[in-house]
Amino acid sequence: MPKILFLPDECHVDVRLKDTVLKASLKAKIPHLHVCRGRARCSTCRIIVEEGLENCSPRTDRESKLANRLHFGPEVRLACQTKVTGNIKVRRPVLDKIDMQITNQLRRKGDMRHYGEEKRIGILFCDIIGYTPFAESLPAYDVVHVLNRYYFQMNQVIERNGGEISDFIGDGLLALFGTNNTNNCAINAVKAGLEMNKAMKELNPYLQSMYGKTFEIRIGVHYGNVVIGTFGNSKLAKISAIGDAVNFASRIEEANKKTNTKFLISEETYSAVRDQITIGKDFSMEIRGKKGEYKLYEVLGIN
Repeated sequence: MPKILFLPDECHVDVRLKDTVLKASLKAKIPHLHVCRGRARCSTCRIIVEEGLENCSPRTDRESKLANRLHFGPEVRLACQTKVTGNIKVRRPVLDKIDMQITNQLRRKGDMRHYGEEKRIGILFCDIIGYTPFAESLPAYDVVHVLNRYYFQMNQVIERNGGEISDFIGDGLLALFGTNNTNNCAINAVKAGLEMNKAMKELNPYLQSMYGKTFEIRIGVHYGNVVIGTFGNSKLAKISAIGDAVNFASRIEEANKKTNTKFLISEETYSAVRDQITIGKDFSMEIRGKKGEYKLYEVLGIN
């Protein structure tokens, strides 16, 4: 008889082949939420299959519809629809009423994408060069106006290349490429970076005519593994990425100061796009917060 290890309960449960995972957990007195009573009308009974996904039955039509709607990865299953043919290890992400409230809020906003899904994506950090003296020379209202125009144009470029802005950090921004579809996400991030520099050249004449000042940007791109999730409550919920790869992308952007460049990418990014781009200089250097030396490449254009 197959066994299911439920986490965080640390409970091993025997399951009959004809029973669903939900039925097995309820028989074992596990407090498994199931608001729609096993009809695949909600996602509160969902489980994350950490081991033994190959031992799970294929998704039913009802489960497939909900999974597609909420952008679940293959490891996220509805316990009320899933049967097993062998041992599996699962985690219950929805544990109590507070979890359920958060889940329902996110679902209403359509932000149930990637419930803790690991992905390899393109990560772009961008920062304004000389922002502080630029901002200090203008009235506050003008600074807000300039930044809004700047972010508007950068966002257009990022979305056009299949990315989305995840966060604004002062005058910097973090953009993610591949949160929905990882195809070509590395080259899309690089293309976006090049187009962002082009957009700045188009914005600067406006800034010069309005304020007699211009600014430039620095960009860093890394292609690495992160955990994608929707974070925050109903008013502040946003898609974001967690992991060392995000910090590394930030450090790559920062490295432009030392190398006197405007656009650097990591070796992992270069390996993924090397046949599609033109590079300038390459650098082997230490990165703040990391041990050893890392190879970085200056991007000049697309082949």
